Amino acid sequence: MSEKVARDINALMQAIPYARFLGITVDQRGNEITTVMHFSEKLIGNPVLPALHGGTIGAFLETTAIAQLAFEINGDELPKPIGLTIDYLRSGRPVDTYGRAVITKQGRRVATVHAEAWQDDRSRPIAAAHGHFLLKPADEPAGS
Repeated sequence: MSEKVARDINALMQAIPYARFLGITVDQRGNEITTVMHFSEKLIGNPVLPALHGGTIGAFLETTAIAQLAFEINGDELPKPIGLTIDYLRSGRPVDTYGRAVITKQGRRVATVHAEAWQDDRSRPIAAAHGHFLLKPADEPAGS
């Protein structure tokens, strides 16, 4: 993938209001992308611990899956989530959070994606997601 694709994926993240609110960017190394949710105080859900809000982690994982699909599929429209299941594995600390997704199955209309989020150690994820996304085939007219 080219540097232009990486710029396009980052431009896409900036065009999605909640991705922009969460401070999500995309780092591309070769043909692999990693999403980054840069820490901000507004992401705290439990100030006593402090810990990231579960909703921000869920939104981050969904965005990570969409970014991976957009990166690999090159469609004109963003995939639409059909269903997303999130496993919260440990508290998210007040630091940057990283994510990667893998397309586990792709059909003509639906793709299945597995995403993980971690902080300091990729082998210790803080959350994982499994989701199904509706794709618009290239030969299908918009609005169908």
